[in-house]
Amino acid sequence: MLTLITGGGGFIGSHLATYLFDETEDDILLLDDFSTGNPENVSHLIDHDRVELIQGDVIETGTIEPLVERSDRVFHLAAAVGVQRIVDEPLRSMRTNLVGTENVLEAAVDDRTPVFIASSSELYGKSEDVPFAESDDRVLGPTSSLRWSYASAKAIDESLALAYHRDHDLPVAIGRYFNIVGPRQTGQYGMVIPRFVEQALANEPLTVYGDGTQTRSFTHVADAVRATYELLTTPEAHGEVINIGAPDPTSINALAERIIELTGSDSDITHIPYEEAYNENFEEPQQREPDVSKLEATLGWYPSTDLDRILLDIIEEREQAVVPE
Repeated sequence: MLTLITGGGGFIGSHLATYLFDETEDDILLLDDFSTGNPENVSHLIDHDRVELIQGDVIETGTIEPLVERSDRVFHLAAAVGVQRIVDEPLRSMRTNLVGTENVLEAAVDDRTPVFIASSSELYGKSEDVPFAESDDRVLGPTSSLRWSYASAKAIDESLALAYHRDHDLPVAIGRYFNIVGPRQTGQYGMVIPRFVEQALANEPLTVYGDGTQTRSFTHVADAVRATYELLTTPEAHGEVINIGAPDPTSINALAERIIELTGSDSDITHIPYEEAYNENFEEPQQREPDVSKLEATLGWYPSTDLDRILLDIIEEREQAVVPE
């Protein structure tokens, strides 16, 4: 069995690669252009003869087609991620998300190669009807706010995948990720937990965007990659859209306070208006909480790693990365 992971050098992709290496006998093919991924994320794997790492871009058909043709299944995780990156590079982000997904699906048709499509809770937009179920209506802001371009692109990705499933009987499973966090995640593109942890360990102010009352549900990456693998290998999940998340929301203010407590930091908390952090047209959803009943019904479980365990794993990693003077 040869498994392809696009975005295999990224945060989630590298953890999925480790999961496959440890839990299966698959040979693993990793594709990444390293625009946001890092070869160091898979440095513990690439010397093994079961793992091959290729630098390339999913929007190039000449790159992706032969890789999909070689593979027995595909986990398509390559995407432009992070709010900051979407705002800074909207055109590149949309092309990566839209063209890359269509290329993967089209390449998989001839052999009906099973494909997992990574989607996002961003699709729910600024709906206040929590917890979010997969069949819920979406509420997005105007197109003039580029913040919503990622949600729109991911919605089209899902529609493409479902159309390929219907028209070509292609086995596809779609997972909507809710704030996946854990070791190896960078705060460079707006990811809040690694950014807070790094600030706390440096005794710098933790910068909260907005008033901090907005809530998020954080999911340990170990739970996310297990669910990702099981959804693609569960036939009942094919042709379905399923939330992947933990149903325990916390406010960003409470998150900052807990990180300060766990790190023993002397940091304070400062609040920065969204328009100062991003731009004057920026909008941020107030709530993000998944309905996981469909995931539980499909797999028999749902992510339940508690927030403290998630935070301690990230804190430990960052502490070990500090080089003594």
